[in-house]
Amino acid sequence: MVNQLTLGNGVLPAESIAQLMEAGVITGGDRARLQPASLDLTLGARAWRVRASFLPSRARTVKARIDDGLAMQAIDLSDGAVFERGCVYLVELNERLALPPTVEGAANPKSSTGRIDVFVRLVTDYGAAFDEIPAGYNGPLYAEISPRTFSILARQGSSLNQLRLKVGDCLLDDRALAALHKETPLVDGAADIMDGLGLSVALTAEDGMIGWRARRHSALIDVDKVGALDPNDFFEPITQPSSGFIILDPDEFYILASKEALAIPPDYAAEMTPISPGLGEFRVHYAGFFDPGFGWSADGTNGSRGVLEVRSHDAPFVLEDGQLVARLVYERMAERPQNLYGAAVKSNYQGQGLKLSKHFRSA
Repeated sequence: MVNQLTLGNGVLPAESIAQLMEAGVITGGDRARLQPASLDLTLGARAWRVRASFLPSRARTVKARIDDGLAMQAIDLSDGAVFERGCVYLVELNERLALPPTVEGAANPKSSTGRIDVFVRLVTDYGAAFDEIPAGYNGPLYAEISPRTFSILARQGSSLNQLRLKVGDCLLDDRALAALHKETPLVDGAADIMDGLGLSVALTAEDGMIGWRARRHSALIDVDKVGALDPNDFFEPITQPSSGFIILDPDEFYILASKEALAIPPDYAAEMTPISPGLGEFRVHYAGFFDPGFGWSADGTNGSRGVLEVRSHDAPFVLEDGQLVARLVYERMAERPQNLYGAAVKSNYQGQGLKLSKHFRSA
């Protein structure tokens, strides 16, 4: 049945991913977890607390690496378990892949995962890089989970990361990206296009509220409960600085927003990538996938802010209003999805400004 599938070049839409599930290319997946251009992956029942983050290397499986002595404790997620801040865990996912030789994959944390500062990376057997699935991969999938600020409660079936599949080279170069912006504006102003679409940080706001800074030693976050938490118990608001800049403290976690309002047209998908380390000692955006239709509408009223998950590295770092902090790379879809990002797929962040994860009540 796999040989009968016709897959066009580009990022595969939900309909094609569903076909791959029916053909047995993806097993253990839930069709209810399909997004316009990705599939939400789910935690299985088996997990381990491990001594350190690791890659199995091209010479061994994940299980062989765990059996080398990295596992500290086996954990059963059937009834849920606490993932403690500052620790590293490995979880076997429910989904398994048997990809055709023309299909490769990539993974990223979900938006809600990144916004609570939980670092999640996909690991495969014989893997030499996180979050990358080579064409033709046949084997299990694992998630490495490392909560950085808040301890979390998760269980079998919880979803923390997502899978995107693609065929061929579908990345837009700068010339194609500039032409697309001219045809359908990708931001609400001039586009900074160089190795992707540049995004800058907004440190001004009409209401004076420009971000959130995470509080240490907060309560537990249940990743499956929506709208259950008071944001003020977990974050402190950051108001507009009179100086025009803020100083990022090392190892503190910030939620900020892009100055630009973004749009992802229906025939494209995008991924946010960090800027060059030479432009600043900080990391932005753990959750990198943007689905077709994000910030886009047929009547031309385009634009949703990109939420920036920001963490400084080893030294305090000055971040100024309008400073370049990330870039979006755009890829062609193999086909336009039937349902775009938004109300049709119960999207949590369409039309967003500065917004915390879905776990929190509106501030």
